[in-house]
Amino acid sequence: MGSSFNSSMRGGRGRKFKSEINVVPYIDVMLVLLIIFMVMPSSNNPSVVDLPNAEKTTRPPDDYIQIVLKPNGALSIGIQGKNQEAPETAPNRDALLKKLRVLHSDNPDYPVLIAGDKESKYDDVIQLISESKKMGINRVGLATK
Repeated sequence: MGSSFNSSMRGGRGRKFKSEINVVPYIDVMLVLLIIFMVMPSSNNPSVVDLPNAEKTTRPPDDYIQIVLKPNGALSIGIQGKNQEAPETAPNRDALLKKLRVLHSDNPDYPVLIAGDKESKYDDVIQLISESKKMGINRVGLATK
């Protein structure tokens, strides 16, 4: 009886238990995810930007300084509203900013509305907003249709 016990113990010691991770299911999952990520970008076009729609305010300001950007690069500035002045064309951005400084110093309460055409460069509009804020004009908006 003692010998059979020892032989079973010896046999148990002779075998080593191997612990391995089965990686085949993980490889399958990774391949499926790789295929999904390869197919997804081809379905949506990255060059098309879907911009949000702007809603009009209930009541526009009575008097405001309006800057108009044309797609050909022409700039004009003037006062719109009750105290309307004829808009002046500016040959370049520096002349426009000088005129804006003069109009803002004469009418510090007037907000600035920038009217850019659909074809106007986005960078030009952002630069005008930035320059207006640097002058101390707190109310700067975009004119929408």
